[in-house]
Amino acid sequence: MKKDKEIVKSLLETAGITINGSKDYDIQIHNEAVYSRVLRQGALGLGESYMDGWWDCLKLDQFFYKVLSANLEQQIQGDWNMLFKVATNYIFNAGRKSKAFKIGEKHYDIGNDLYRAMLDKRLTYTCGYWRDAKDLDEAQEAKLDLVCKKIGLRKGQRILDIGSGWGSFIGFAAKQYGADALGVTVSKEQKKLADALYKNLPVTTRLQDYRDINEKFDHVVSLGMFEHVGYKNYRTFMKVAHNALNDDGLFLLHTIGSNNSITGVDPWMGKYIFPSGMIPSIKQIGKSIEGLFVMEDWHNLSTDYDQTLMAWHENFEANWNHLQATYDERFHRMWRYYLLLSAASFRARKNQLWQIVLSKNGVPGGYKSIR
Repeated sequence: MKKDKEIVKSLLETAGITINGSKDYDIQIHNEAVYSRVLRQGALGLGESYMDGWWDCLKLDQFFYKVLSANLEQQIQGDWNMLFKVATNYIFNAGRKSKAFKIGEKHYDIGNDLYRAMLDKRLTYTCGYWRDAKDLDEAQEAKLDLVCKKIGLRKGQRILDIGSGWGSFIGFAAKQYGADALGVTVSKEQKKLADALYKNLPVTTRLQDYRDINEKFDHVVSLGMFEHVGYKNYRTFMKVAHNALNDDGLFLLHTIGSNNSITGVDPWMGKYIFPSGMIPSIKQIGKSIEGLFVMEDWHNLSTDYDQTLMAWHENFEANWNHLQATYDERFHRMWRYYLLLSAASFRARKNQLWQIVLSKNGVPGGYKSIR
């Protein structure tokens, strides 16, 4: 155990982190067994040991930012849990249709009370647009409006949202732009609440897998759903979007992006937060749209997601006194870990957030980029 501690200590020191140090980003150890656990289990061991209360950090996002910026993950070899996850994703299709509703049950159905406490007033569970925004509500409204402007949405047009969540986009598009909107989700709780929230607007939310869509629309959007598709299904997803889109329409894909092409699931995130979650790369997206779409615009908003996640975390912590009647302290630590690790990944530019505008045949005269 002493040797394990020295290894971890040396690694953290390269990132400027001191064990039991006085800085906000220094790690505070409560159980000395954490060192061997982390070296043995990698990312899964680090996350689970935090959930178990074996260590703490005053500013967890700053800790992860320093760790990710120093590329410590590249210095630790032999993460067998990650290797196993990668191997199984080669063998089994993590995003296959028979498992499509698993993410809804595991993540989105855990409780609308949690998301009401954490998100903006419209329950928008994707990256906001902070350029001129003063708070989370303004950032999310700006993002929804930006999407509508990028696709040139007009009154009376029919629009499809693949992965529509609690209906924030379809509700906004209908109310602000006069659109006729359809959203599809794999979450029963999301559909139930979306139906209640937008019952007086020309919008419909269906509990449906994206592969069962067989209608035509003036425009298609997908905001924060492509991360659940899985690399084996990227091409299938794009074919569905292509078939659903009118010839002169636009498709906007809003997705987290990776700097590298991966085919595995992060072991901790996959176990506790997003089962089968997988982040696409530019190369993987490019291959999936080849021969189907013309890429009109590619907008990177990665640092906006850092700010969005920190706002979600602030709301989550501010409302914990009300939430703890339903969720235990281990969940509290798990959810904090998820939000702050994610924020750090965008701050360190390890993850990106892309809005990609696609057309079937190219916009005549060229597409005018909107920011």
